Amino acid sequence: MSKTAICKKCRRMGVKLFLRGEKCFSPKCPMVKRPYPPGQKGKRRKGPPTEYALQLQEKQKLKLIYNLSERQFKRYVKEVLEKRGKIRDAEEAFVQLLEKRLDNVIFRLGFAVSRAQARQLVSHGFFLVNKKSINIPSYRVKVGDVISVKPQKLSKVIIKNIKNSIKDKKPPSWLEINPETLEGQVLKEPSLVEAQVPVDISKIFEFYSK
Repeated sequence: MSKTAICKKCRRMGVKLFLRGEKCFSPKCPMVKRPYPPGQKGKRRKGPPTEYALQLQEKQKLKLIYNLSERQFKRYVKEVLEKRGKIRDAEEAFVQLLEKRLDNVIFRLGFAVSRAQARQLVSHGFFLVNKKSINIPSYRVKVGDVISVKPQKLSKVIIKNIKNSIKDKKPPSWLEINPETLEGQVLKEPSLVEAQVPVDISKIFEFYSK
């Protein structure tokens, strides 16, 4: 997908979703230069959105952030909603499911510049979890798991580039990384606060509870 197509998604949602990773911090980001939906400059503004429209928008935002299909996303929501009442914080439990996906962990560790790239690298068998090859992006990591680059992939240009850029990478506190060995570890459960997802998760639950 082209840069323009990716940036249009953020403009359509009205918020930066950082779908291109570090590149989204550039002052040249289209979302900064044109902070309005594609094709709407100069057009008459519509009335206030309905509650359903707001719920739908929040759902779409989070789906885009984590690069998920509707079926995948709905499965995570249903898993949490079925346990609501038995867990202390449903919103945090939901984000934890998303954060513990292997493709997201690869992105958070800095092994990929975006979740889309992380998903592709995982699918192509670039990584090991506890020394076992895993090529399933949705694989759910656990506390104590060790993630590393497969030895056969270390000579790949993309991995060499990662090793050069990862030295300044600071992963979230629930992850630890050794930039020399390209090895990361899950230290604890991820938190909702540190995930910093720019969405109202309660509206997502409302959308799927109907």
